[in-house]
Amino acid sequence: MPEKPAKPQVIESPIADVFENRHPSQAEKNWAEKTLAPTLEKNPERPIGAPTGTNIDKLGHARFTTISGLPIRRLYTQADLPEDWSEEKYLGYPGQPPYTRGIHATGYRGKLYTMRQFSGFASPEETNQRYKYLLEHGGGGLSVAFDLPTLMGYDSDHAASEGEVGKCGVAIDSLEDMEILFSGIDLEKTTVSMTINSPASVLWAMYLVVAEKQGADWKKISGTIQNDILKEYIAQKEYIYPPAPSMRLVIDTFEFGSKFTPRFNTISISGYHIREAGSTALQELAFTLYDGVEYVEWARKRGLDVDEFGPRLSFFFNAHNDFFEEIAKYRAARKIWARVMRDRFGAKNQRTWLMRFHTQTAGVSLPAQQPMNNIARVALQALAAVLGGTQSLHCDSYDEALALPTEEAARIALRTQQIVAYESGVTQTVDPLGGSYFLENLTLQMENGTFDYFGKLDAMGGMVKAIERGYPQKEIAESAYQYQRAVEAKEKIIVGVNDFTIEEEPPQILYIDETVARQQSGKLKALRARRSNEAVQSTLDALKKAAAEQPQAGTNGKISPANTMPYIIDAVRAYATVGEVCDALREVYGSYTETSIT
Repeated sequence: MPEKPAKPQVIESPIADVFENRHPSQAEKNWAEKTLAPTLEKNPERPIGAPTGTNIDKLGHARFTTISGLPIRRLYTQADLPEDWSEEKYLGYPGQPPYTRGIHATGYRGKLYTMRQFSGFASPEETNQRYKYLLEHGGGGLSVAFDLPTLMGYDSDHAASEGEVGKCGVAIDSLEDMEILFSGIDLEKTTVSMTINSPASVLWAMYLVVAEKQGADWKKISGTIQNDILKEYIAQKEYIYPPAPSMRLVIDTFEFGSKFTPRFNTISISGYHIREAGSTALQELAFTLYDGVEYVEWARKRGLDVDEFGPRLSFFFNAHNDFFEEIAKYRAARKIWARVMRDRFGAKNQRTWLMRFHTQTAGVSLPAQQPMNNIARVALQALAAVLGGTQSLHCDSYDEALALPTEEAARIALRTQQIVAYESGVTQTVDPLGGSYFLENLTLQMENGTFDYFGKLDAMGGMVKAIERGYPQKEIAESAYQYQRAVEAKEKIIVGVNDFTIEEEPPQILYIDETVARQQSGKLKALRARRSNEAVQSTLDALKKAAAEQPQAGTNGKISPANTMPYIIDAVRAYATVGEVCDALREVYGSYTETSIT
Protein backbone atom coordinates (compact mmCIF):
# COMPACT_ATOMS: atom_id res chain seq x y z
CA MET A 1 0.00 0.00 0.00
CA PRO A 2 1.25 3.50 -0.75
CA GLU A 3 2.45 5.47 2.22
CA LYS A 4 0.15 8.09 3.60
CA PRO A 5 1.36 11.62 2.97
CA ALA A 6 3.00 13.16 5.98
CA LYS A 7 0.93 15.67 7.93
CA PRO A 8 2.05 19.25 7.39
CA GLN A 9 4.34 20.36 10.16
CA VAL A 10 2.89 23.07 12.40
CA ILE A 11 5.58 25.64 13.03
CA GLU A 12 5.23 27.11 16.50
CA SER A 13 7.83 29.81 16.04
CA PRO A 14 6.33 33.30 16.47
CA ILE A 15 8.29 34.40 13.39
CA ALA A 16 7.31 31.48 11.13
CA ASP A 17 5.19 33.77 8.96
CA VAL A 18 8.29 35.75 8.00
CA PHE A 19 9.62 32.77 6.05
CA GLU A 20 6.36 31.29 4.73
CA ASN A 21 6.27 31.05 0.91
CA ARG A 22 9.18 33.41 0.37
CA HIS A 23 12.98 33.55 0.47
CA PRO A 24 14.14 36.33 2.80
CA SER A 25 17.69 37.60 2.80
CA GLN A 26 20.11 36.65 5.55
CA ALA A 27 19.85 40.17 6.94
CA GLU A 28 16.07 39.82 7.22
CA LYS A 29 16.46 36.42 8.92
CA ASN A 30 18.84 37.96 11.43
CA TRP A 31 16.39 40.78 12.11
CA ALA A 32 13.52 38.32 12.55
CA GLU A 33 15.43 36.16 15.02
CA LYS A 34 17.25 38.82 17.03
CA THR A 35 14.80 41.73 17.03
CA LEU A 36 11.35 40.60 15.95
CA ALA A 37 11.06 37.36 17.95
CA PRO A 38 11.81 38.92 21.37
CA THR A 39 9.38 41.74 20.61
CA LEU A 40 6.59 39.30 19.76
CA GLU A 41 7.25 37.31 22.94
CA LYS A 42 6.66 40.46 24.99
CA ASN A 43 3.88 42.02 22.89
CA PRO A 44 1.88 39.59 20.70
CA GLU A 45 0.24 41.19 17.70
CA ARG A 46 -3.47 41.79 17.32
CA PRO A 47 -5.31 43.75 14.61
CA ILE A 48 -6.28 47.17 15.96
CA GLY A 49 -9.68 47.07 17.62
CA ALA A 50 -10.32 43.36 17.07
CA PRO A 51 -11.46 41.36 20.12
CA THR A 52 -9.00 38.91 21.66
CA GLY A 53 -9.16 35.53 19.97
CA THR A 54 -10.35 36.80 16.57
CA ASN A 55 -8.33 37.04 13.36
CA ILE A 56 -6.00 34.16 14.29
CA ASP A 57 -4.33 32.09 11.56
CA LYS A 58 -3.41 28.38 11.49
CA LEU A 59 -0.11 29.10 13.24
CA GLY A 60 -1.82 30.92 16.05
CA HIS A 61 -0.65 34.30 14.79
CA ALA A 62 -2.71 37.42 14.33
CA ARG A 63 -4.16 37.62 10.82
CA PHE A 64 -4.05 41.03 9.16
CA THR A 65 -5.95 41.58 5.90
CA THR A 66 -7.06 44.30 3.53
CA ILE A 67 -10.71 45.30 3.66
CA SER A 68 -11.28 42.75 0.88
CA GLY A 69 -9.59 39.95 2.82
CA LEU A 70 -6.20 39.80 1.09
CA PRO A 71 -3.54 38.79 3.65
CA ILE A 72 -1.04 41.44 4.71
CA ARG A 73 2.45 40.57 5.89
CA ARG A 74 4.19 42.35 8.72
CA LEU A 75 6.97 43.59 6.48
CA TYR A 76 7.53 43.68 2.73
CA THR A 77 10.93 43.40 1.11
CA GLN A 78 12.43 42.41 -2.24
CA ALA A 79 11.60 38.81 -1.28
CA ASP A 80 7.88 39.57 -1.76
CA LEU A 81 8.31 40.39 -5.46
CA PRO A 82 8.89 37.92 -8.33
CA GLU A 83 12.47 36.83 -8.87
CA ASP A 84 12.49 38.54 -12.28
CA TRP A 85 11.05 41.78 -10.90
CA SER A 86 12.64 44.88 -12.32
CA GLU A 87 11.59 48.49 -12.64
CA GLU A 88 11.71 48.32 -16.44
CA LYS A 89 9.52 45.21 -16.71
CA TYR A 90 6.95 45.76 -13.97
CA LEU A 91 6.93 49.52 -13.42
CA GLY A 92 8.10 51.22 -16.58
CA TYR A 93 7.77 54.97 -16.91
CA PRO A 94 4.72 57.25 -16.85
CA GLY A 95 3.07 57.48 -20.25
CA GLN A 96 4.70 54.25 -21.48
CA PRO A 97 3.69 50.58 -21.28
CA PRO A 98 2.87 48.85 -19.01
CA TYR A 99 1.33 52.12 -17.64
CA THR A 100 1.63 51.03 -14.02
CA ARG A 101 2.82 54.54 -13.22
CA GLY A 102 0.11 56.35 -15.19
CA ILE A 103 -0.93 57.18 -18.73
CA HIS A 104 0.52 60.71 -18.73
CA ALA A 105 4.26 61.39 -18.61
CA THR A 106 3.83 64.38 -16.29
CA GLY A 107 1.01 63.07 -14.09
CA TYR A 108 -0.88 66.05 -12.64
CA ARG A 109 1.97 68.52 -13.12
CA GLY A 110 0.56 69.62 -16.47
CA LYS A 111 -3.14 69.08 -15.83
CA LEU A 112 -5.04 68.28 -12.66
CA TYR A 113 -7.74 65.63 -12.51
CA THR A 114 -11.19 67.00 -13.35
CA MET A 115 -13.13 67.84 -10.19
CA ARG A 116 -16.69 66.67 -10.73
CA GLN A 117 -19.53 66.64 -8.26
CA PHE A 118 -22.29 64.09 -8.88
CA SER A 119 -25.41 66.18 -8.50
CA GLY A 120 -29.04 66.15 -9.42
CA PHE A 121 -32.21 66.56 -7.40
CA ALA A 122 -35.81 67.63 -7.68
CA SER A 123 -36.52 69.69 -10.81
CA PRO A 124 -34.26 70.65 -13.74
CA GLU A 125 -34.55 74.28 -12.61
CA GLU A 126 -33.21 73.56 -9.10
CA THR A 127 -30.45 71.30 -10.37
CA ASN A 128 -29.37 73.94 -12.89
CA GLN A 129 -28.86 76.37 -10.00
CA ARG A 130 -26.79 73.74 -8.10
CA TYR A 131 -24.61 73.21 -11.19
CA LYS A 132 -23.92 76.91 -11.51
CA TYR A 133 -23.08 77.03 -7.79
CA LEU A 134 -20.57 74.18 -8.15
CA LEU A 135 -18.94 75.71 -11.22
CA GLU A 136 -18.69 79.08 -9.48
CA HIS A 137 -16.91 77.39 -6.55
CA GLY A 138 -14.23 75.75 -8.68
CA GLY A 139 -15.82 72.60 -10.08
CA GLY A 140 -14.23 71.60 -13.38
CA GLY A 141 -17.00 69.41 -14.76
CA LEU A 142 -20.55 68.29 -14.09
CA SER A 143 -21.88 64.84 -13.29
CA VAL A 144 -25.63 64.34 -13.65
CA ALA A 145 -27.64 62.22 -11.22
CA PHE A 146 -31.05 61.27 -12.59
CA ASP A 147 -34.07 60.22 -10.54
CA LEU A 148 -35.30 56.63 -10.51
CA PRO A 149 -38.15 57.05 -13.03
CA THR A 150 -35.71 58.53 -15.56
CA LEU A 151 -33.22 55.70 -14.90
CA MET A 152 -35.98 53.16 -15.54
CA GLY A 153 -37.33 54.89 -18.67
CA TYR A 154 -40.62 56.19 -17.22
CA ASP A 155 -42.10 59.67 -17.41
CA SER A 156 -42.84 61.51 -14.18
CA ASP A 157 -46.61 61.07 -14.62
CA HIS A 158 -46.39 57.28 -15.06
CA ALA A 159 -47.97 55.20 -12.29
CA ALA A 160 -44.65 53.46 -11.64
CA SER A 161 -43.03 56.84 -10.90
CA GLU A 162 -45.24 57.68 -7.94
CA GLY A 163 -43.24 58.68 -4.86
CA GLU A 164 -39.89 58.71 -6.70
CA VAL A 165 -39.93 61.83 -8.88
CA GLY A 166 -36.88 63.99 -8.17
CA LYS A 167 -36.01 62.04 -5.02
CA CYS A 168 -32.62 60.47 -5.86
CA GLY A 169 -31.72 62.72 -8.77
CA VAL A 170 -33.13 65.18 -11.25
CA ALA A 171 -36.34 64.40 -13.14
CA ILE A 172 -35.83 64.58 -16.93
CA ASP A 173 -38.87 63.82 -19.07
CA SER A 174 -38.20 65.62 -22.36
CA LEU A 175 -35.82 67.76 -24.37
CA GLU A 176 -37.44 70.74 -22.68
CA ASP A 177 -36.15 69.55 -19.30
CA MET A 178 -32.67 68.97 -20.70
CA GLU A 179 -32.66 72.50 -22.11
CA ILE A 180 -33.53 73.87 -18.66
CA LEU A 181 -30.94 71.65 -16.97
CA PHE A 182 -28.07 73.17 -18.97
CA SER A 183 -29.45 76.67 -19.41
CA GLY A 184 -26.60 79.20 -19.19
CA ILE A 185 -23.93 76.45 -19.21
CA ASP A 186 -21.65 76.32 -22.27
CA LEU A 187 -21.56 72.66 -23.28
CA GLU A 188 -18.64 73.18 -25.64
CA LYS A 189 -16.51 74.32 -22.69
CA THR A 190 -17.92 72.15 -19.87
CA THR A 191 -17.39 68.40 -19.68
CA VAL A 192 -20.50 66.58 -18.56
CA SER A 193 -20.81 63.03 -17.28
CA MET A 194 -24.26 61.43 -17.14
CA THR A 195 -24.98 58.43 -14.94
CA ILE A 196 -27.60 56.76 -17.09
CA ASN A 197 -27.72 53.21 -18.43
CA SER A 198 -30.78 51.56 -19.99
CA PRO A 199 -32.11 54.86 -21.44
CA ALA A 200 -28.56 56.18 -22.04
CA SER A 201 -28.99 56.65 -25.78
CA VAL A 202 -32.19 58.67 -25.16
CA LEU A 203 -30.64 61.06 -22.63
CA TRP A 204 -27.49 61.37 -24.72
CA ALA A 205 -29.60 62.24 -27.75
CA MET A 206 -31.27 65.00 -25.72
CA TYR A 207 -27.88 66.29 -24.62
CA LEU A 208 -26.60 66.37 -28.21
CA VAL A 209 -29.65 68.29 -29.39
CA VAL A 210 -29.28 70.83 -26.55
CA ALA A 211 -25.61 71.29 -27.49
CA GLU A 212 -26.65 71.73 -31.13
CA LYS A 213 -29.21 74.36 -30.14
CA GLN A 214 -26.49 76.21 -28.23
CA GLY A 215 -24.42 76.28 -31.43
CA ALA A 216 -21.84 73.81 -30.10
CA ASP A 217 -19.89 71.61 -32.49
CA TRP A 218 -20.51 67.93 -31.75
CA LYS A 219 -16.90 67.21 -32.66
CA LYS A 220 -15.73 69.54 -29.88
CA ILE A 221 -18.02 68.61 -26.99
CA SER A 222 -16.58 66.24 -24.41
CA GLY A 223 -17.99 64.18 -21.61
CA THR A 224 -19.24 60.69 -20.83
CA ILE A 225 -22.42 58.68 -20.68
CA GLN A 226 -22.23 55.73 -18.33
CA ASN A 227 -24.15 53.43 -20.69
CA ASP A 228 -22.84 50.28 -18.92
CA ILE A 229 -25.72 47.84 -19.03
CA LEU A 230 -23.72 44.77 -17.94
CA LYS A 231 -23.11 46.08 -14.46
CA GLU A 232 -26.87 46.69 -14.16
CA TYR A 233 -27.53 42.97 -14.51
CA ILE A 234 -24.63 42.21 -12.15
CA ALA A 235 -25.23 44.74 -9.39
CA GLN A 236 -27.48 47.80 -9.70
CA LYS A 237 -30.51 46.15 -11.37
CA GLU A 238 -31.75 49.24 -13.24
CA TYR A 239 -32.31 47.48 -16.55
CA ILE A 240 -35.24 47.64 -18.96
CA TYR A 241 -34.61 45.29 -21.88
CA PRO A 242 -33.07 41.80 -22.09
CA PRO A 243 -29.26 41.62 -22.34
CA ALA A 244 -28.88 41.08 -26.11
CA PRO A 245 -30.93 44.09 -27.32
CA SER A 246 -29.46 46.18 -24.51
CA MET A 247 -25.98 45.37 -25.78
CA ARG A 248 -27.10 46.26 -29.31
CA LEU A 249 -28.11 49.76 -28.10
CA VAL A 250 -24.70 50.22 -26.45
CA ILE A 251 -22.86 49.26 -29.63
CA ASP A 252 -25.09 51.66 -31.59
CA THR A 253 -23.70 54.48 -29.44
CA PHE A 254 -20.13 53.27 -30.03
CA GLU A 255 -20.65 53.35 -33.79
CA PHE A 256 -22.44 56.71 -33.78
CA GLY A 257 -19.99 58.33 -31.37
CA SER A 258 -16.86 57.26 -33.25
CA LYS A 259 -18.28 58.96 -36.35
CA PHE A 260 -19.92 62.12 -34.98
CA THR A 261 -18.64 62.85 -31.44
CA PRO A 262 -14.95 61.86 -31.40
CA ARG A 263 -14.20 63.56 -28.06
CA PHE A 264 -17.19 62.12 -26.19
CA ASN A 265 -16.85 58.86 -24.24
CA THR A 266 -19.82 56.71 -25.19
CA ILE A 267 -19.40 54.40 -22.22
CA SER A 268 -18.04 54.50 -18.70
CA ILE A 269 -17.53 50.86 -17.79
CA SER A 270 -18.41 50.91 -14.14
CA GLY A 271 -17.02 48.99 -11.22
CA TYR A 272 -18.45 51.51 -8.80
CA HIS A 273 -21.83 49.86 -8.44
CA ILE A 274 -20.27 46.38 -8.34
CA ARG A 275 -18.26 47.52 -5.31
CA GLU A 276 -21.27 49.22 -3.73
CA ALA A 277 -23.13 45.91 -4.00
CA GLY A 278 -20.51 44.28 -1.75
CA SER A 279 -17.74 43.00 -3.99
CA THR A 280 -14.10 42.94 -3.00
CA ALA A 281 -11.63 45.29 -4.66
CA LEU A 282 -10.37 42.38 -6.76
CA GLN A 283 -13.87 41.42 -7.90
CA GLU A 284 -14.62 45.05 -8.76
CA LEU A 285 -11.48 45.15 -10.89
CA ALA A 286 -11.95 41.77 -12.57
CA PHE A 287 -15.65 42.05 -13.38
CA THR A 288 -15.35 45.64 -14.57
CA LEU A 289 -12.45 44.94 -16.92
CA TYR A 290 -14.12 41.81 -18.23
CA ASP A 291 -17.27 43.83 -18.90
CA GLY A 292 -14.96 45.96 -21.04
CA VAL A 293 -13.77 42.83 -22.84
CA GLU A 294 -17.39 41.86 -23.52
CA TYR A 295 -18.23 45.26 -25.02
CA VAL A 296 -15.20 45.09 -27.30
CA GLU A 297 -16.17 41.58 -28.42
CA TRP A 298 -19.70 42.71 -29.32
CA ALA A 299 -18.40 45.80 -31.12
CA ARG A 300 -16.00 43.68 -33.18
CA LYS A 301 -18.87 41.38 -34.14
CA ARG A 302 -20.62 44.50 -35.49
CA GLY A 303 -17.52 45.04 -37.65
CA LEU A 304 -16.19 48.05 -35.76
CA ASP A 305 -12.45 48.67 -35.69
CA VAL A 306 -11.12 48.52 -32.14
CA ASP A 307 -8.71 51.35 -32.87
CA GLU A 308 -11.61 53.60 -33.88
CA PHE A 309 -13.88 53.17 -30.86
CA GLY A 310 -11.33 51.90 -28.32
CA PRO A 311 -9.81 55.30 -27.45
CA ARG A 312 -13.24 56.51 -26.27
CA LEU A 313 -13.84 53.65 -23.83
CA SER A 314 -13.59 54.93 -20.28
CA PHE A 315 -13.91 53.37 -16.83
CA PHE A 316 -15.42 54.28 -13.48
CA PHE A 317 -14.06 52.91 -10.21
CA ASN A 318 -14.90 53.06 -6.53
CA ALA A 319 -12.51 54.48 -3.93
CA HIS A 320 -13.01 52.57 -0.68
CA ASN A 321 -11.37 52.87 2.72
CA ASP A 322 -8.38 50.52 2.36
CA PHE A 323 -5.85 53.08 1.18
CA PHE A 324 -3.13 50.89 -0.34
CA GLU A 325 -5.48 48.27 -1.75
CA GLU A 326 -7.32 50.95 -3.72
CA ILE A 327 -4.11 52.45 -5.12
CA ALA A 328 -2.92 48.98 -6.16
CA LYS A 329 -6.27 48.36 -7.89
CA TYR A 330 -5.94 51.43 -10.10
CA ARG A 331 -2.32 50.69 -11.00
CA ALA A 332 -3.16 47.09 -11.91
CA ALA A 333 -6.16 48.24 -13.97
CA ARG A 334 -3.96 50.21 -16.35
CA LYS A 335 -1.54 47.32 -16.80
CA ILE A 336 -4.27 44.80 -17.47
CA TRP A 337 -6.24 46.93 -19.92
CA ALA A 338 -3.18 47.77 -22.00
CA ARG A 339 -2.24 44.10 -22.15
CA VAL A 340 -5.77 43.02 -23.10
CA MET A 341 -6.19 45.62 -25.83
CA ARG A 342 -2.77 44.91 -27.31
CA ASP A 343 -2.55 41.14 -26.97
CA ARG A 344 -6.16 39.96 -27.00
CA PHE A 345 -7.63 42.40 -29.50
CA GLY A 346 -4.56 43.36 -31.52
CA ALA A 347 -5.01 47.10 -31.07
CA LYS A 348 -2.27 49.03 -32.84
CA ASN A 349 -3.16 52.55 -31.76
CA GLN A 350 -1.39 53.29 -28.49
CA ARG A 351 -4.31 55.51 -27.43
CA THR A 352 -6.47 52.38 -27.49
CA TRP A 353 -4.22 50.81 -24.86
CA LEU A 354 -4.69 53.68 -22.42
CA MET A 355 -7.16 53.27 -19.58
CA ARG A 356 -8.86 56.53 -18.63
CA PHE A 357 -10.99 56.37 -15.52
CA HIS A 358 -13.18 58.41 -13.23
CA THR A 359 -13.32 57.69 -9.51
CA GLN A 360 -16.01 58.29 -6.94
CA THR A 361 -15.55 57.86 -3.23
CA ALA A 362 -17.46 54.95 -1.71
CA GLY A 363 -21.00 55.88 -0.78
CA VAL A 364 -21.50 52.47 0.81
CA SER A 365 -18.68 53.22 3.27
CA LEU A 366 -20.38 56.36 4.64
CA PRO A 367 -22.69 55.43 7.54
CA ALA A 368 -25.55 57.52 8.85
CA GLN A 369 -24.11 57.34 12.37
CA GLN A 370 -21.83 60.28 13.25
CA PRO A 371 -21.98 61.52 9.63
CA MET A 372 -19.32 64.21 10.12
CA ASN A 373 -16.78 61.37 10.40
CA ASN A 374 -17.45 60.75 6.72
CA ILE A 375 -15.50 63.88 5.82
CA ALA A 376 -12.33 62.10 6.98
CA ARG A 377 -13.27 58.90 5.16
CA VAL A 378 -13.90 60.76 1.90
CA ALA A 379 -10.58 62.61 2.20
CA LEU A 380 -8.66 59.32 2.54
CA GLN A 381 -10.54 57.77 -0.36
CA ALA A 382 -9.97 60.81 -2.56
CA LEU A 383 -6.26 60.76 -1.73
CA ALA A 384 -6.06 57.08 -2.75
CA ALA A 385 -7.76 57.87 -6.07
CA VAL A 386 -5.31 60.68 -6.80
CA LEU A 387 -2.28 58.61 -5.83
CA GLY A 388 -3.69 55.89 -8.08
CA GLY A 389 -3.78 58.27 -11.05
CA THR A 390 -7.47 58.97 -11.67
CA GLN A 391 -8.42 61.33 -14.53
CA SER A 392 -11.45 62.75 -12.76
CA LEU A 393 -12.88 62.54 -9.27
CA HIS A 394 -16.12 62.97 -7.38
CA CYS A 395 -16.18 63.19 -3.61
CA ASP A 396 -19.33 62.05 -1.84
CA SER A 397 -20.95 64.41 0.63
CA TYR A 398 -20.88 63.43 4.28
CA ASP A 399 -24.69 63.35 4.62
CA GLU A 400 -25.51 61.07 1.66
CA ALA A 401 -26.54 58.14 3.86
CA LEU A 402 -29.35 60.34 5.16
CA ALA A 403 -30.58 62.21 2.09
CA LEU A 404 -29.47 64.06 -1.02
CA PRO A 405 -26.60 66.41 -0.15
CA THR A 406 -27.26 69.85 1.23
CA GLU A 407 -25.52 72.76 -0.47
CA GLU A 408 -23.04 72.99 2.42
CA ALA A 409 -22.23 69.27 2.26
CA ALA A 410 -21.68 69.47 -1.51
CA ARG A 411 -19.32 72.42 -1.04
CA ILE A 412 -17.28 70.56 1.61
CA ALA A 413 -16.97 67.59 -0.77
CA LEU A 414 -15.65 69.88 -3.50
CA ARG A 415 -13.28 71.59 -1.05
CA THR A 416 -11.93 68.15 -0.11
CA GLN A 417 -10.86 67.60 -3.72
CA GLN A 418 -9.29 71.05 -3.81
CA ILE A 419 -7.34 70.51 -0.58
CA VAL A 420 -5.94 67.23 -1.93
CA ALA A 421 -4.98 68.96 -5.19
CA TYR A 422 -3.55 72.21 -3.89
CA GLU A 423 -2.36 71.55 -0.33
CA SER A 424 -1.28 67.93 0.08
CA GLY A 425 1.68 67.98 -2.33
CA VAL A 426 0.76 64.60 -3.83
CA THR A 427 0.13 66.06 -7.29
CA GLN A 428 3.69 67.35 -7.66
CA THR A 429 5.31 64.07 -8.67
CA VAL A 430 4.16 61.08 -10.70
CA ASP A 431 3.28 57.84 -8.86
CA PRO A 432 5.01 58.83 -5.59
CA LEU A 433 4.43 55.40 -4.00
CA GLY A 434 5.77 53.43 -6.97
CA GLY A 435 8.50 51.00 -5.98
CA SER A 436 7.08 50.34 -2.51
CA TYR A 437 7.51 46.62 -1.89
CA PHE A 438 4.06 46.43 -0.28
CA LEU A 439 2.31 48.36 -3.03
CA GLU A 440 4.02 46.47 -5.85
CA ASN A 441 3.10 43.16 -4.21
CA LEU A 442 -0.55 44.24 -3.88
CA THR A 443 -0.57 45.45 -7.49
CA LEU A 444 0.66 42.05 -8.68
CA GLN A 445 -1.92 40.25 -6.55
CA MET A 446 -4.64 42.37 -8.17
CA GLU A 447 -3.28 41.71 -11.64
CA ASN A 448 -2.90 37.95 -11.20
CA GLY A 449 -6.26 37.59 -9.47
CA THR A 450 -7.99 39.45 -12.28
CA PHE A 451 -6.57 37.15 -14.95
CA ASP A 452 -7.71 34.16 -12.84
CA TYR A 453 -11.26 35.51 -13.03
CA PHE A 454 -10.82 36.17 -16.76
CA GLY A 455 -10.05 32.48 -17.28
CA LYS A 456 -13.27 31.46 -15.48
CA LEU A 457 -15.40 33.95 -17.43
CA ASP A 458 -13.87 32.92 -20.75
CA ALA A 459 -14.72 29.30 -19.94
CA MET A 460 -18.36 30.30 -19.37
CA GLY A 461 -18.58 31.92 -22.79
CA GLY A 462 -18.30 35.56 -21.75
CA MET A 463 -19.96 37.93 -19.32
CA VAL A 464 -23.49 37.77 -20.72
CA LYS A 465 -23.46 33.98 -20.31
CA ALA A 466 -21.93 34.32 -16.83
CA ILE A 467 -24.64 36.78 -15.81
CA GLU A 468 -27.34 34.39 -17.02
CA ARG A 469 -25.76 31.71 -14.82
CA GLY A 470 -25.63 34.13 -11.90
CA TYR A 471 -21.89 33.74 -11.45
CA PRO A 472 -20.78 37.32 -10.73
CA GLN A 473 -23.92 37.89 -8.65
CA LYS A 474 -23.10 34.90 -6.44
CA GLU A 475 -19.48 35.94 -6.03
CA ILE A 476 -20.48 39.43 -4.92
CA ALA A 477 -23.20 38.16 -2.57
CA GLU A 478 -20.71 35.86 -0.82
CA SER A 479 -18.18 38.68 -0.41
CA ALA A 480 -20.84 41.01 0.97
CA TYR A 481 -21.87 38.35 3.47
CA GLN A 482 -18.31 37.73 4.63
CA TYR A 483 -17.65 41.44 5.11
CA GLN A 484 -20.85 41.94 7.09
CA ARG A 485 -20.01 38.93 9.24
CA ALA A 486 -16.58 40.43 9.98
CA VAL A 487 -18.17 43.77 10.93
CA GLU A 488 -20.67 42.11 13.26
CA ALA A 489 -17.86 40.10 14.89
CA LYS A 490 -15.84 43.31 15.23
CA GLU A 491 -13.05 41.81 13.16
CA LYS A 492 -13.46 44.96 11.07
CA ILE A 493 -14.05 48.17 13.00
CA ILE A 494 -16.25 50.94 11.60
CA VAL A 495 -15.81 53.97 13.80
CA GLY A 496 -19.12 55.17 15.14
CA VAL A 497 -21.00 52.07 13.98
CA ASN A 498 -19.69 48.97 15.77
CA ASP A 499 -17.29 50.82 18.10
CA PHE A 500 -16.81 54.34 19.47
CA THR A 501 -20.55 54.94 19.34
CA ILE A 502 -22.41 57.90 20.88
CA GLU A 503 -25.94 59.21 21.28
CA GLU A 504 -26.53 61.93 18.72
CA GLU A 505 -29.12 64.30 17.32
CA PRO A 506 -30.10 63.86 13.66
CA PRO A 507 -28.56 66.53 11.39
CA GLN A 508 -30.42 68.85 9.03
CA ILE A 509 -31.11 67.14 5.71
CA LEU A 510 -32.42 68.06 2.27
CA TYR A 511 -36.02 66.92 1.83
CA ILE A 512 -37.72 66.59 -1.56
CA ASP A 513 -41.53 66.64 -1.36
CA GLU A 514 -44.16 65.76 -3.96
CA THR A 515 -44.21 69.29 -5.42
CA VAL A 516 -41.67 68.22 -8.05
CA ALA A 517 -43.90 65.38 -9.24
CA ARG A 518 -46.84 67.76 -9.67
CA GLN A 519 -44.67 70.29 -11.52
CA GLN A 520 -43.24 67.70 -13.89
CA SER A 521 -46.68 66.23 -14.60
CA GLY A 522 -47.97 69.70 -15.40
CA LYS A 523 -45.07 70.36 -17.75
CA LEU A 524 -45.69 67.06 -19.53
CA LYS A 525 -49.37 67.85 -20.01
CA ALA A 526 -48.53 71.26 -21.48
CA LEU A 527 -45.81 69.80 -23.73
CA ARG A 528 -48.11 67.16 -25.20
CA ALA A 529 -50.72 69.83 -25.90
CA ARG A 530 -48.43 72.15 -27.90
CA ARG A 531 -46.08 69.78 -29.75
CA SER A 532 -46.95 67.99 -32.99
CA ASN A 533 -48.05 64.59 -31.73
CA GLU A 534 -48.25 63.35 -35.32
CA ALA A 535 -44.55 64.16 -35.80
CA VAL A 536 -43.72 62.43 -32.52
CA GLN A 537 -45.58 59.28 -33.55
CA SER A 538 -43.92 59.30 -36.96
CA THR A 539 -40.44 59.41 -35.40
CA LEU A 540 -41.34 56.66 -32.92
CA ASP A 541 -42.63 54.43 -35.73
CA ALA A 542 -39.36 54.95 -37.62
CA LEU A 543 -37.41 54.09 -34.48
CA LYS A 544 -39.34 50.86 -33.95
CA LYS A 545 -38.71 49.83 -37.53
CA ALA A 546 -34.97 50.45 -37.21
CA ALA A 547 -34.82 48.69 -33.83
CA ALA A 548 -36.47 45.60 -35.34
CA GLU A 549 -33.82 45.35 -38.07
CA GLN A 550 -30.49 43.62 -37.63
CA PRO A 551 -27.68 46.21 -37.66
CA GLN A 552 -24.82 45.67 -40.07
CA ALA A 553 -21.32 47.07 -40.16
CA GLY A 554 -21.23 50.52 -41.70
CA THR A 555 -19.50 50.98 -45.05
CA ASN A 556 -17.55 53.88 -46.55
CA GLY A 557 -17.35 55.58 -43.19
CA LYS A 558 -21.13 55.52 -42.70
CA ILE A 559 -22.98 54.00 -39.79
CA SER A 560 -25.39 51.09 -40.12
CA PRO A 561 -28.81 52.09 -41.53
CA ALA A 562 -30.35 50.26 -38.56
CA ASN A 563 -28.33 52.18 -35.96
CA THR A 564 -30.97 53.48 -33.55
CA MET A 565 -29.19 56.72 -32.57
CA PRO A 566 -30.29 58.90 -35.54
CA TYR A 567 -33.90 57.79 -35.01
CA ILE A 568 -33.76 58.52 -31.28
CA ILE A 569 -32.31 61.97 -32.02
CA ASP A 570 -35.18 62.65 -34.44
CA ALA A 571 -37.68 61.59 -31.77
CA VAL A 572 -36.29 63.81 -29.02
CA ARG A 573 -36.03 66.74 -31.47
CA ALA A 574 -39.78 66.33 -31.93
CA TYR A 575 -40.08 66.43 -28.10
CA ALA A 576 -40.91 62.77 -27.62
CA THR A 577 -40.52 61.99 -23.93
CA VAL A 578 -38.11 59.56 -22.28
CA GLY A 579 -41.02 57.25 -21.48
CA GLU A 580 -42.38 57.34 -25.03
CA VAL A 581 -39.03 56.49 -26.61
CA CYS A 582 -38.35 53.71 -24.09
CA ASP A 583 -41.88 52.34 -24.57
CA ALA A 584 -41.29 52.22 -28.32
CA LEU A 585 -38.19 50.11 -27.72
CA ARG A 586 -40.08 47.98 -25.15
CA GLU A 587 -42.56 47.11 -27.89
CA VAL A 588 -39.70 45.73 -30.00
CA TYR A 589 -37.40 44.24 -27.37
CA GLY A 590 -39.67 43.45 -24.45
CA SER A 591 -38.70 43.87 -20.80
CA TYR A 592 -36.31 41.81 -18.72
CA THR A 593 -37.08 40.04 -15.46
CA GLU A 594 -34.15 38.52 -13.61
CA THR A 595 -34.39 34.84 -12.80
CA SER A 596 -33.65 34.19 -9.14
CA ILE A 597 -30.57 31.98 -8.89
CA THR A 598 -29.79 30.20 -5.63
